[in-house]
Amino acid sequence: MAAMREGKCGIGPLEFRDVERLSIQIGGQVKGFEAEGLFNRQQMTLYDRFTQFTLCAAREAIDQSGLEFTGELSARSGVVLGTAGGGVSTWDDNYRSVYEDGKNRVHPFVVPKLMNNAACSHVSMQHNLKGPSFTVSTACASSNHAMSQAFAMVRTGMAEVMITGGSESMLCFGGVKAWEGLRVMSKDACRPFSANRNGMVQGEGAGVFVFEEMEHAKARGADILCEVAGFAMSSDAADIVMPSKQGAARAIAGALQDAGIDRSEVGYINAHGTGTAANDKTECAAVADVFGPHADDLMISSTKSMHGHLIGGTGAVELLACIMALRDGVIAPTIGYEEADPECALDVVPNVAREANVDVALSNAFAFGGLNAVLALRKFS
Repeated sequence: MAAMREGKCGIGPLEFRDVERLSIQIGGQVKGFEAEGLFNRQQMTLYDRFTQFTLCAAREAIDQSGLEFTGELSARSGVVLGTAGGGVSTWDDNYRSVYEDGKNRVHPFVVPKLMNNAACSHVSMQHNLKGPSFTVSTACASSNHAMSQAFAMVRTGMAEVMITGGSESMLCFGGVKAWEGLRVMSKDACRPFSANRNGMVQGEGAGVFVFEEMEHAKARGADILCEVAGFAMSSDAADIVMPSKQGAARAIAGALQDAGIDRSEVGYINAHGTGTAANDKTECAAVADVFGPHADDLMISSTKSMHGHLIGGTGAVELLACIMALRDGVIAPTIGYEEADPECALDVVPNVAREANVDVALSNAFAFGGLNAVLALRKFS
């Protein structure tokens, strides 16, 4: 959050094997993460980098919550996490081993290490979470879909507590090479909403949260960060890669309806804001359609300009910006903004964070495949 508040850019030169063979050589790579000091040798054979990120984030979230999962609470608590690729680094390493190095055997734990549900399973095992647990994989909306399902389980009484969020680590040769093929990547920077934007930039990392039934949290004196008020999901049913204004608008409007929130109450939207020509103008058009004249009073920013696009983990990390807006009254900026675009004519909080009193925030996620998920959050007081 401190980096978001300060508008720091975490995007820089990538560091991994054969990066010089790529035309895209920048990303929001987590630097200085020493897994060997956090996990033992046996664990390292089971934990892909995306799982390592998840376990660290989950530990921090659960420690901050003060919860201990034993007895009945353990049985009524679970994990729902989002990831698009799962163990991409493990895939990449083992394809190299077999195809490039000519080896005929791989480690017996390759499948448990690379499977998309690995992080979810290890979080449940480490923290004794015996309730409903699974992984959601819906490309760039994975985390928002996961958090929506976790929220629904708590709201309906299926679970007392859910650990939720998402993670991604695609920053390896194969992961970046695949995205290069789409021709939507920038070689120099992520500039959401700026007229001279030229594509998205990949990032990596994890965000994990504790979703707890409100009265249960109050009764134990929990430090409540904000209230998840509602959500909605929609499908464009149109194109595998091109976004739809109508599909995005249905998800935004549906989240407001589910939460019982009037559009005039919304002060901040954390945009999907990828920095591509198609996404940014489509998202702005959807917001304008839903909010009408109130759209001019909204603040809408994309933190992908700072941390890059975490693909399946992006909604989880971006939820931090919504919490910062609601709890601290600080709106994360859209950095890298250089030139106004008439098709993105909203207040995108350019370059510098802003202090503002916000009672309601939305978090948008619009994925390849036309799968959309929007979360609505309220300030807790």
